[in-house]
Order: sequence, then structure tokens, then C-alpha cells
Amino acid sequence: MLSHTILPCNQPFLERRSDKHMTCGPLHRAAAAMVICAAFTGPAIAQSSSEAMIADALRAAPASILETATVSDLSGNILREGTSDYTCFPAPDGLAGPMCMDAEWRRWMAAWMGGTPFTAERLAIAYMLAGDSPDGGASNNDPAATKPTADNNWIVEGPHLMVISPDPSVYDGIATVIETDGPYVMWTGTPYVHLMVPIAARPEQRSVQ
Repeated sequence: MLSHTILPCNQPFLERRSDKHMTCGPLHRAAAAMVICAAFTGPAIAQSSSEAMIADALRAAPASILETATVSDLSGNILREGTSDYTCFPAPDGLAGPMCMDAEWRRWMAAWMGGTPFTAERLAIAYMLAGDSPDGGASNNDPAATKPTADNNWIVEGPHLMVISPDPSVYDGIATVIETDGPYVMWTGTPYVHLMVPIAARPEQRSVQ
């Protein structure tokens, strides 16, 4: 989820459309962007080797793209060339789990980071089959939230996939709360609305500080 926002703020792998979409200045989502930018530019994201980063990134991948996905580090350096539309990234420490995104999801991420409007051009799926890290997660109702509060419905999700659609009405009738046994809609009413589809048990949740 949007701890799922494993986005370097100045790198090309998100297919930025202009520099303003990828900067970390005082934009609409400044609070979240600043936290993520700081995390990705510091030493916390250091990995022991390319092999370790590739192995971590591919924990997010389903079998269908395991051999064909491109793998990138969090600075946009390609660690393994692939042949599919998917790029997988290792987990940033303390923010998320590893994720595999197709081009449409990478465009969505760039819009979220810049606080710019977004409308999906096609149905698209992102994979987080390793789930969120124990100290990660996201608010289910506030795209800018960076930590759990008493009223922002923070969720640390287990293995899951995420779906965006050009037509948000496809989510009608699906739960918009996390207290459900099936899929639920995250960030309803915003340009970044998407469907969360858990596929395994949910881990222990973070406490509100």
C-alpha cells in the first residue's frame, strides 16, 4: 500500500513526464513526499549486494513475471534487465515491502508523489506478494498520512495485489473499510483510489503512538 510508495524522488524509472512531477518540494502531498525522499536519500536503503537487492525485489513477484521482470534498485539503477512491462524494486527500510509495478502503476506513483491528478488509462495491477514491512503500512483513507493515528485507519497488509481502473465506479459495492474479509478500496474519493486484494493472512498491526 502506500507505504507502497517506494519512489525515489529524482530518478527516471518512474517515467517522469516533467521535472515538476518528480521533485520533493512543497507539493500537495508534501508531508508524505518529504518523508519518503528523506528515507531514500539516506544510508538506510543501502543493500549488501546487487544479488541481495534482486532477491528482495522478486519476493513481490508472482510466478508469471518472476523470470521476465526488470529489477531496479531504489535509485533507478537497473540490476537485471527484463522483457516484461513489470519492474520490481526492493523494500525501502521502514516504509514498505518490495513491489512490482507495470508502466501504468509507475505513472500512478509519479502522480501520487507529485500530488498531481491521475486517471488510469487502462486496468493495471501491482504486486506486493511479500506484504508490508512490520513498521510500514498506510492509512486507508488519507494518501498523505505518514504514520498511524486514532482515526486514519492505518493498515499493515500481508501479501496482496493492487488494482487501478479508468472507471472508479467498478469499485462500487466493495468495502471501503479494512475490517473486511475480502478486497477493499483504499483512498476512495481521491485520484489515487485503488483496490486492495489481500491474498494471505494479515500480520500484526502497528499501535497508534
